[in-house]
Amino acid sequence: MEEPLVRPRPLTEEAAGLRAGVPELPDHVDRLCALVERVDPLIHAFVPEPGRYDRLRAQAREVAARYPEPDGRPPLYGVAVGVKDIVHVDGLPTHGGSALPPGVLAGPQAVVVDRLRAAGALVAGKTVTAEFAASAPGPTRNPHHPGHTPGGSSSGSAAAVAAGLVPLAIGTQTVGSVIRPAAYCGVVGFRPTYGRIPITGVIPNAPSFDTLGTFTADLAGAALVAPLLCDGWRPGRGDSPEPVLGVPDGTYLEHAEPAALRAFEEQLARLERAGFTVRRVELFPDFAGITRQLQAVNRFELARSHADWFARFGGLYRPETVAGIRAGQGVAAGDRAAALRFRERLGERVAAAGAAAGVDLWLAPSATGGAPEGLHSTGDAVMSLPWSFLGRPALSLPAGRTAEGLPLGLQVVGAPGGDERLLAQAARVERALAESRASRESRESRAGR
Repeated sequence: MEEPLVRPRPLTEEAAGLRAGVPELPDHVDRLCALVERVDPLIHAFVPEPGRYDRLRAQAREVAARYPEPDGRPPLYGVAVGVKDIVHVDGLPTHGGSALPPGVLAGPQAVVVDRLRAAGALVAGKTVTAEFAASAPGPTRNPHHPGHTPGGSSSGSAAAVAAGLVPLAIGTQTVGSVIRPAAYCGVVGFRPTYGRIPITGVIPNAPSFDTLGTFTADLAGAALVAPLLCDGWRPGRGDSPEPVLGVPDGTYLEHAEPAALRAFEEQLARLERAGFTVRRVELFPDFAGITRQLQAVNRFELARSHADWFARFGGLYRPETVAGIRAGQGVAAGDRAAALRFRERLGERVAAAGAAAGVDLWLAPSATGGAPEGLHSTGDAVMSLPWSFLGRPALSLPAGRTAEGLPLGLQVVGAPGGDERLLAQAARVERALAESRASRESRESRAGR
């Protein structure tokens, strides 16, 4: 029988077991490397790495020697983490999914990796990214349907968690590169408020938007790691009454495919039956204008971020990235500045609209639909676009499937800086949807007897 490619492992369970010594770290590394060797050739989530086993064994010995007693072990003791290949890790080269010569992109280890290692984590390896976290896809396949894209640009990170290679992976989002691949791969993606995790040590795409995020099997995993990575985490700030859920009606939602919208409406109906208040608000009447303003900033900053490398190695860049850089070279600095002023005004209007409607969380599809067939594209980031533009925290919860069995995601968006509350309130949404699904499955089972 063919081995299943989808078997995500809950981070909370794995972390608890490793802290207790079950399994011991040498056995854990043996199993991890055997799994990567067996499964990764089918999905290509990790950047190939000669000597991975020896490196991980050395890491494990160091961590075990530092924390010999279970009671003193940190939260991620021994947990294997995949790190997107635009994030610098000491001892591993950074290629950014590109053909640039080795060493050109080198830099000091990223702050986010420092924090992971301080929490006891092992870096399992670099995960595949679209070239420079833009749109030229890597070789990663969707574990649910290997003929379909896993999404981008954090493709390898999402696929590695979905396939159970690691229980935690790090990605980045400029527009939709955490939320969309999480939805396509059926895992939880968490994109904190812009700037909440320091971006130092990460190859830039568009610094006004670039945000580090996480992939885990479930929301409990995201809640475990967020306080370890985010600046100024405030325990207990998630306590609140049942959240009021807002739906941004209008041209924004019209970008979703019919199947995704049907699933979204079904989820809203289930949440209403569970006692949540759902309010529909016309939020982005000029969505095309928002898109133009974001693109002006994104393209300008992409061109500026790559000015030196592109001048020296432009012939090695892939056509999709070249097109984005060339477009950015044609954007005036004044147009970028005007777009950023527009963002400030938009943020004020969205905050005012949410306050007037009493909305605590905004809900939307995480992507336009299920993962597209083929590996030539990473899919459409449009459903994340306004929230990334505004720097709001967001997460994607697995929420149903298409008729073809492709995962769909529910996007849950909070207020800027309200990451603690977003995770706490989204847990109530996740629980209500799970209870509704279990109830429906029970009824169907009884009806089938």
